Amino acid sequence: MKIIKQISDMQRVMKIEKQQGKKVGFVPTMGYLHEGHQTLLKEARENNDIVVLSIFVNPLQFGPNEDLDAYPRDFERDEEIAALRGVDYLFYPTVEEMYQENRTTIIKVEQRVDVLCGKHRPGHFDGVATVVMKLFQIVTPDTAYFGMKDAQQVAVIDGLINDYHLPIDLVRVGTVREEDGLAKSSRNVYLNQEERTKAPYLFKALALGKLQLEVGMEVHTVKQEMEEYILLHTGYKAEYVEIYAYPTLQELKKVKEEESIIIAIAVKFSKARLIDNIVFSYSKGE
Repeated sequence: MKIIKQISDMQRVMKIEKQQGKKVGFVPTMGYLHEGHQTLLKEARENNDIVVLSIFVNPLQFGPNEDLDAYPRDFERDEEIAALRGVDYLFYPTVEEMYQENRTTIIKVEQRVDVLCGKHRPGHFDGVATVVMKLFQIVTPDTAYFGMKDAQQVAVIDGLINDYHLPIDLVRVGTVREEDGLAKSSRNVYLNQEERTKAPYLFKALALGKLQLEVGMEVHTVKQEMEEYILLHTGYKAEYVEIYAYPTLQELKKVKEEESIIIAIAVKFSKARLIDNIVFSYSKGE
């Protein structure tokens, strides 16, 4: 595995690999790799000749009073995991390398961002789209792997690829969970012991919502039932409980047979804001 820190070096080696007909799989991350990231790397390794992993904590997607400085980092551990997972190139640029002082543009995301986390974090997905576009231009992958734990991010990247006609296949990889259902996340380390025992109720609330939709309950009723369930079992009020079409993230008042649906939730614990979701094709129960 080779570690590359300069954009020009990354572009040079990718040009050579592509000229040799190699298929490149790309996994962009902000580091502090967990099993969810490793699943992305496993998928990439199994389906590509070359695997590129990027680690870059992107300041553009952190708003005022958010946890940029506190975001967990452990590059030595990440390097070991990357090597074990068969990564060929680890792209590890500095902020100064990625964002020169004379930067003149930023991508503005116009749709799929006024709901869920985007509603509460204005500008966040502009930062995501900008850095992902830069990484795509640097790495020039054939396939890019994103986890569905952040399904809104996947929807935004889906739109980015389609809008700019990027020759990249977006591979959506299912959320990796602990045995008790909690979605794996770098932010789980911020949960105290009591919160850790309550956090799995987020996934249980999603399962409850899915079941209620399938037996014909109205969308607004399902959302209310889920909000009450989360408050009862965690002691925290949900920041949001939403049900939308996916990946358009358009509001649903009623669900239709065979329609792709996302149920998404966010809960702010004392020091950790957790998100979770399930995406499924709606089929009304008998």
